[in-house]
Amino acid sequence: MSDPSPRPGWSPRDPDTPHPPPPHHPPPHRRSAPGEQAAPDRPVRRQRTGWRRFVPTWRVVVGTVLFVALVIGACLVAGYLLVNIPPANAAATAQSNLYLYSDGSQLARDGEVNRVNAPLSQVPRTVQEAVLAAEDRDFYSERAVDPKAMVRAAWNTATGKGTQSGSTITQQYVKNYYLGQEQTIKRKVKEFFIAIKLGREKSKDYILEGYLNTSYFGRNAYGIQAAAQAYYGKDVSDLTTAEGAYLATLLNSPSAFDVVAHPQNRDRALARWNYVLDGMVKKKWLTPAERAATRFPEPGKVRPAAGLSGQRGYLVEAIKDYIVENEIVDDRSLAEGGYRITTTIDKARQNDFVTAVEQQMLSRLDPASHPADRVVRAGGASIDPLTGKVVALYGGVDYTKQYVNNATRHDYQVASTFKPFVFASAVDNDSRTQDGRLITPNTLYNGDNRRPVAGSRIPYAPENEDQRSYGPITVRTATDLSVNSVFAQMVVDVGTQKVKRTAVALGIPENTPNFDAGPAMALGTLQASVLDMTVAYATLADHGRYTPYTFLEKITKGSDGIPLPERTPTQAISREAADTTTSVLIGVVDNGTGTAALAAGRPAAGKTGTGELDRSAWFAGYTPGLVTVVAMMGQDPDTGTLKSLYGALGEPRIGGGGYPARIWAAYTKAALGDSDPLDFELDLQPGADRRPPPPPPPGHESPGVRPPSPPTPGDTDGGPGGTPTDSAPTDGDDTGGGDTNGNDTGGGTPTGRDDTPPPDGGDTGGGNPANGGRTSGGNPTGGRPDGATAEGGRPPER
Repeated sequence: MSDPSPRPGWSPRDPDTPHPPPPHHPPPHRRSAPGEQAAPDRPVRRQRTGWRRFVPTWRVVVGTVLFVALVIGACLVAGYLLVNIPPANAAATAQSNLYLYSDGSQLARDGEVNRVNAPLSQVPRTVQEAVLAAEDRDFYSERAVDPKAMVRAAWNTATGKGTQSGSTITQQYVKNYYLGQEQTIKRKVKEFFIAIKLGREKSKDYILEGYLNTSYFGRNAYGIQAAAQAYYGKDVSDLTTAEGAYLATLLNSPSAFDVVAHPQNRDRALARWNYVLDGMVKKKWLTPAERAATRFPEPGKVRPAAGLSGQRGYLVEAIKDYIVENEIVDDRSLAEGGYRITTTIDKARQNDFVTAVEQQMLSRLDPASHPADRVVRAGGASIDPLTGKVVALYGGVDYTKQYVNNATRHDYQVASTFKPFVFASAVDNDSRTQDGRLITPNTLYNGDNRRPVAGSRIPYAPENEDQRSYGPITVRTATDLSVNSVFAQMVVDVGTQKVKRTAVALGIPENTPNFDAGPAMALGTLQASVLDMTVAYATLADHGRYTPYTFLEKITKGSDGIPLPERTPTQAISREAADTTTSVLIGVVDNGTGTAALAAGRPAAGKTGTGELDRSAWFAGYTPGLVTVVAMMGQDPDTGTLKSLYGALGEPRIGGGGYPARIWAAYTKAALGDSDPLDFELDLQPGADRRPPPPPPPGHESPGVRPPSPPTPGDTDGGPGGTPTDSAPTDGDDTGGGDTNGNDTGGGTPTGRDDTPPPDGGDTGGGNPANGGRTSGGNPTGGRPDGATAEGGRPPER
């Protein structure tokens, strides 16, 4: 029989050829149909396994990069073609802002914009170079936009190194003249393309001239010509290099760097001014010799708009600062205007504050009879502690006459008004004395004059008022009489860093000038503003709950509402610590240095204080529903230097328990009107309401309580009453501190005095320790230096 014929589609096979070995893992295949040619074998692609499945191949990467580049290129081309250079924006005819009281009635309308253009040929070359050194040193050699700088600025902003724009002068000019200040992606994209077009179509000189004429310099001045007049009263062509460098400095922060309106920012402004001059040297626009000979050019006084006279200017300035500092609206956008700003200022209470200052102080000033009256100023702030709303603010006699806001300035020491924060921190931290006793209102301390502080690495021994010594004295009585030696010891017992943290939690800004964590801090060497102190006392009044303050109810522009910052209350210190501090401060008003506040006819707590060399006098007080701080200040109206209040209003010395407390009482009485008086509801520290232990036996040498020692005579170079005039300690560490003259063994009271009434009777019904000793059996808790008891008697008002 013959072999059968092969099937159609199959090629003949040599029967002598061996079969090829099968693959290790043959892929599945289907059988070919009759007549169908078999597909040749193909190489098998290896499958990715594990983590390699998620890594793109080089083909995918290259393809993606090319695609993204193509899209970006297309967008750039489209943006360049579609975005045209627009006409000048509405900022060229900027509007006023309208400020309203909380009831909707008009408070003020800020002034019209001051705008004057000047050709570049009139701007001195060194002034042009100063601006370039401040804002864009490579302006003439760089392109209209700098992508690297934009990326770097975005990265710095995202990583918390500060908000930066990364914009060239060309971009800033586009923003100023063609667009606006809104921080949106749409505006930024337009700015990018318009800047590119403008850089191709216009010269660098044209752009620089436009930038100089559209930039905002503060004081409502747009353009460098208007700025030259506003700050130096001269034409731009007459500006010196130093003056041009200062105007260039203002471009970075127009309002904040005005050293006249904001003297507390002088150091920052000077640092920026030096940066500008150093940049000019680096670019060889200024020789090192010329740089060394350059002195800071003091700008002239602020000339406020007539419509901002009286308190209106102070209020508008404080509200603007709040808006800008909280980044609600930026400085330039606010200057362009058009905003309707409803404030928290209560019109009736604002008028009550003005009336109280006028009746209690201003009406009694007589510079002809008392030359010191010409240096007297006053500042005040009032806050609702439950809401944090500023309901009234007193900045000075008249914004058009005294332009520095006395309620917000930071150049006067707060003096003994800081002492309650030391005690509040002690209670909040369960602190103990050097010998282990819990600090309560009834804890005994040694109140001797210039008693060395125990536990201090650097010897420190501050004076008491009028060199008085008190012997063993309770914290409550020491607060009533504002005894420096007690609180200098207490701040070391608690720990100065802990006390500083407590003060910051209460509302004192951490960057407050002279806020050094040393023993002298207890006596109020820091320079917080009246408003800052009002916020901190409001936290005490609200049982230790801190609510960020605000001036704003709402802001609108056209039909759009502007978002306001969140103000979530936080528990700064325990209620027990705050309320126990309040109970002690009630005693200051009832029995201590603040008895003038009783005229308000309300249950009240408060603290007096008088600054170094009697340059300021404070009263910080509160009722359950209203917190107000009042300060008198001495400042030369011609030179602006701080002056002592000796002899003002015909009195040898001005204390916080005098005119400031009287102003506080008159305002508080009127502001609360006919409302029912409210008592404080207090949760006290255990043991805070108990009688103190008996005084230690003779010879007991506890670090916290020591037998009285004879008073130390006053320094020969001291001011009135033997208070040294040059021994204010301003720094130190957790365990000690020295004074500014290098005297580590003590010295004068850093705050000048502390409102302690002069003892003219027995310390405890017997002899006065300042005059020779004590009688046996006296009760240190019931006595007063004038012989009055804690329950009924009061010291003389100061």
